[in-house]
Amino acid sequence: MLPCVPGATNSRTMLLPLLQRFPPQVRVSLYHTPDLRGLLRRLVPQRFNETIGVQHIKVYLFDDSVIISGANLSDSYFTNRQDRYVLLEDCPLLADFFSELVDAVGDVSLQLQPDDSVAVHEGMMLSELRTFRPRVRADPGRLCPLTVCSLGTGDRQQFSVAARRRIMEVLDGARARQRDGEGEELSEGEEDTWVFPLVQMKPLGIQVDEEVTQCLLTDAGPDSTLFLTSGYFNLTRAYMQLVLGAGANYRILTASPEVNGFFGAKGVAGAIPAAYIHIARQFYQQVCRLGQQERVHLHEYHRARWTFHAKGLWYYLGGRDRPCLTLIGSPNFGHRSVHRDLEAQIAMEQQRLYRRSTEVSSATFEQPDRHVQLWVKLVTPFIKNFF
Repeated sequence: MLPCVPGATNSRTMLLPLLQRFPPQVRVSLYHTPDLRGLLRRLVPQRFNETIGVQHIKVYLFDDSVIISGANLSDSYFTNRQDRYVLLEDCPLLADFFSELVDAVGDVSLQLQPDDSVAVHEGMMLSELRTFRPRVRADPGRLCPLTVCSLGTGDRQQFSVAARRRIMEVLDGARARQRDGEGEELSEGEEDTWVFPLVQMKPLGIQVDEEVTQCLLTDAGPDSTLFLTSGYFNLTRAYMQLVLGAGANYRILTASPEVNGFFGAKGVAGAIPAAYIHIARQFYQQVCRLGQQERVHLHEYHRARWTFHAKGLWYYLGGRDRPCLTLIGSPNFGHRSVHRDLEAQIAMEQQRLYRRSTEVSSATFEQPDRHVQLWVKLVTPFIKNFF
């Protein structure tokens, strides 16, 4: 299951021989956001399609075992890109849930064919897709011409309703199985941890992860501590207000400019680290204005020749040396993660990341490498909702 964006071209090329050799065993689904259509599709350069919304879920299934992560399978994640992974072994219920979720998202996506064309999944009841020929030859130099040129002109509401219905079949089925099993007694001493899958697909009207995260940030008391990390620090307005207005202590970890994945990039992308500096400075200044420096601490991750992509949350109750809950998965607490992308993570009933960090102070933003050009400050408020 891949996003239908230009950046996935290499993955599509790599998987095509497998699909051609083992068509019954291999399925490649290419998800296209319903938000990229009409005039917006024509105006946004193809290389920036990802900013409108993508399939962002990172889950890897092996029989009854699940790896949940915020990392994809690019080379850098196996060498010098810091991320988080959790392996849950012998968890058939969880594995079945994510298998069904992947199938459902695949059903509302385009399917790569052995001849390098793309087709609508058989049985999909999306009339907007039925109006197009089921197979269109792909231009090898471009990704998903059927999606970009055809799906992007259909009825957004119609697609979203049908896609939501398909995804909710999985979520409702999981809830029903959970209710049916509530009466079963647990073997004392064998189970000590609960795992809750959380799904966020706001373009389709599904926002479970957002609701749970807001509850955690709201209910955290003054005797508790939350460690929150994001490779791209760009909290939504709602999350930021909860952090600044709550009583809990916060230790927020984000990437320093030199470990930002866009550091040193060419063109406009090279200014993205500066935009994050500007966002972090504004947040820190607000913390200081409210006199919250003793409660809310901002840290930056440093590691030579590495990039930082870890995201998650650890919830410590007062007086405890271990977290009672952690969140791990693809969401990064930013606007695009909440409002645009398809995300999934798990809540489970770290110190290592913070050992490579330094705490941010006013002096941090006075350093020469933290200078933000005026044009970046001016455009950041307009583009921050796209990353």
